[in-house]
Amino acid sequence: MGSPAENGVSMPDQILIVGSGALATLFAARLSVAGVQVSMLGTWKEGLSALEQHGAILVSPDGDEQAYPVQVLESSYNSAKFLQALVLVKSWQTERVAQQLPAFLHRQGLALTLQNGLGNRESLSHTLGPGRVAQGVTTLGATLLGPGRVRLGGDGLLSLEAHPELEPLTAMLSGAGFQVNIVPEASPLIWGKLVINSAINPLSAVLRLTNGDLLNHPVRRLLLAELACETAAVAAAWGIPLPYTDPVAAAQEVALRTAGNRSSMLQDVLRGAPTEIDSISGAIVKLGLLLGVPTPLNACMVRLVQAISPILSDN
Repeated sequence: MGSPAENGVSMPDQILIVGSGALATLFAARLSVAGVQVSMLGTWKEGLSALEQHGAILVSPDGDEQAYPVQVLESSYNSAKFLQALVLVKSWQTERVAQQLPAFLHRQGLALTLQNGLGNRESLSHTLGPGRVAQGVTTLGATLLGPGRVRLGGDGLLSLEAHPELEPLTAMLSGAGFQVNIVPEASPLIWGKLVINSAINPLSAVLRLTNGDLLNHPVRRLLLAELACETAAVAAAWGIPLPYTDPVAAAQEVALRTAGNRSSMLQDVLRGAPTEIDSISGAIVKLGLLLGVPTPLNACMVRLVQAISPILSDN
């Protein structure tokens, strides 16, 4: 594992991706094929080993596979100072990453989080400083087929909140074929995705169904709709305008568009990994209590997903 940088500072065509799951592997593959030197940092030993040995493998819908080279960094290796970092770990790992990133990110470097749930930017900013953290949301879907192997589950948009230091990273992502949109404020989009995630992810994880199967039964459709409405009510009480007028229609449209996909939470459950239930449904329940908005279905989803998940550990 050699140095990914010259003189201790990464070149503009280099990026650090923190994470080794589905989206991290997808971004690594697409950036690598575009000529970006990709370094990856994580804790999943099997995933990192596969990435180091075989590269990031992108599997097409017809089953063809192509591997793209990436470099895997030791967690104790801190001589590189990257100007660009992309944070794609699960939300329950964000606090650990916040403590780890200063050893890898240049003092003028920028970390972009595209994570699910609430509170990720705040956790990173507490350690790095608010000027060094950018936030965005993606509608990309990806399915992890195995360590270091990913299949695109449907193309989508990267919506990034405007930041004065974001342009080099935006150019890098656009050059890799990602559809990038700069928005003045990310909160409406983050909450818009949260409404959809809270409706689809825990329900699919508990029932162990693909997104589309949630629409194929009247009671499932009702539960999905009620979960979306609960979360939308919390957003309204918090003063967050959603990027659509009908939360139920938005959740159903995403479930239909990604009908064959397994949600990220279902993927976690099936591989016996901790889930993001606390930063999705759990965060909604906590904010609902603060605002006086009832969230009984989200609270039920929290308990049900916790009951089928391993005890949370930051590994």
